[in-house]
Amino acid sequence: MAEKWNPKMVAERMAEAASTLRRLKVSGLKPQGYGSSWPDIVHEFSEAYGYNELVVRLGPPTADAITRMDEAMEWLRWLESDQVRLVWLHAEGVPRKVIMAKLGVQRTRVWIMWASALSTIATMLNRKNQKSV
Repeated sequence: MAEKWNPKMVAERMAEAASTLRRLKVSGLKPQGYGSSWPDIVHEFSEAYGYNELVVRLGPPTADAITRMDEAMEWLRWLESDQVRLVWLHAEGVPRKVIMAKLGVQRTRVWIMWASALSTIATMLNRKNQKSV
């Protein structure tokens, strides 16, 4: 028997989808502009020899992560447009105050809308799993 989905699992999958999308290298959306094969210019001595902190970025996502992201993005079709925006902003880790300002609603309403959206997705997934069994 397949595992039953709950809102917490849906929220985690959405956060993973947002992280995967952020890590994908997407090119061709903006004009390329001018490029150079020369290294970056070092303006100061302190910048030259590793005196600044090293910035480590995650590598590209795996094929499985991209598949799970595509799956999670399809779940958003079950929601209304405000709910989609809210769920995605929350998955990206946008602070609640910013979400409140963008949607124009108060904190409690944001939480209720978010919980309702996650519950809707979990219910639809569980219903879909029941039909496939």
